[in-house]
Amino acid sequence: MKYSTEKVKEYAYLIGVTFRNNISYEEDLKELTRLAETAGLEVVGQNGQYVREITPATLLGSGKLEEIREEVQKLNANVVVVDYELSGSQASNISEILGVKVIDRMALILDIFAQRATSNEGMLQVELAQLKYTLPRLNQIQGTSGRFGSAGVGMRGPGETKLEMDRRAIRLKIQKLEKEIEKIKSQRDLKRQKRSTSGKKKVAIVGYTNSGKSTLLNAISKAGIYADDKLFATLETTSRNVWLGDDKQIILTDTVGFINKLPHMLVDAFASTLEEALDADLILHVVDISNPNFREQIKVVNDTLKEIGAENIPEIIAYNKCDKIHEEIILKENEIYISAKTGKNLENLKELIKKYI
Repeated sequence: MKYSTEKVKEYAYLIGVTFRNNISYEEDLKELTRLAETAGLEVVGQNGQYVREITPATLLGSGKLEEIREEVQKLNANVVVVDYELSGSQASNISEILGVKVIDRMALILDIFAQRATSNEGMLQVELAQLKYTLPRLNQIQGTSGRFGSAGVGMRGPGETKLEMDRRAIRLKIQKLEKEIEKIKSQRDLKRQKRSTSGKKKVAIVGYTNSGKSTLLNAISKAGIYADDKLFATLETTSRNVWLGDDKQIILTDTVGFINKLPHMLVDAFASTLEEALDADLILHVVDISNPNFREQIKVVNDTLKEIGAENIPEIIAYNKCDKIHEEIILKENEIYISAKTGKNLENLKELIKKYI
């Protein structure tokens, strides 16, 4: 399947939404900004609103949308990203009012995954997730494509041909992809069984996206794994043998990063990488302690682990990027401060892992 690679310069205007008056949308907008930039958008403006009652057709009221339309025109934005999962008709109606392409948070994350996937399985999983996203929105997506073109963020992935498929063809394609992915899953299960016969304990690195998981795997294993200061820099699982000393060796596996409001179809699509956590003897939960929202990020990761049935596996929490903080919190027995970048406390982390395996 050929992926769209056309480069389109897009200037994004972001819309934050909160439904509780005691919760600010500003922190969510910061994360949405990171997502937009990771997808290749240039953010030129943003706005937000506390929504007491959803307007079914357009999510936001006409007055707010008119205010946003004026700002979008003034800033020459050509795409609007809404931090909310929109129905196809809502996205189409908002687009009609604002006069530019409108995508939601889910489409943005799907686009990033489409850009980042490198393995055959990863690309199949992204394509499957995008088709499932497309199916109930097919009419609106075709209309948006006609008005604003079929390239750019929110339009990548299976390729422009997806917009020409009818629902029946998409359903058949979904069935085919699911069978292909199931076949790959069976092959991966066999490899996992072979690893389990080695007698080595398995440790899965999990954490919020951009918490430093790949950097930590690099630092401990000296493996040269790709790591970058971007959201979802890596989507594939990577396993390495790590020597802990005292005749103890483990298999350490990096997994895809979690994120708040991760679309369920992506949880399903990347269940294969999350299965590494489910199959582990120990979970190494990496937390970016320098992030002001680290507690909320911990909750997101724990909720996702619970969703896949891994909440009862023993866990170590590694508070990464401790070189960037000035105040420390009181640690529990299974918690440790580290800096994957500077190497601080990595030997102590190995000792802690040995205690739990």
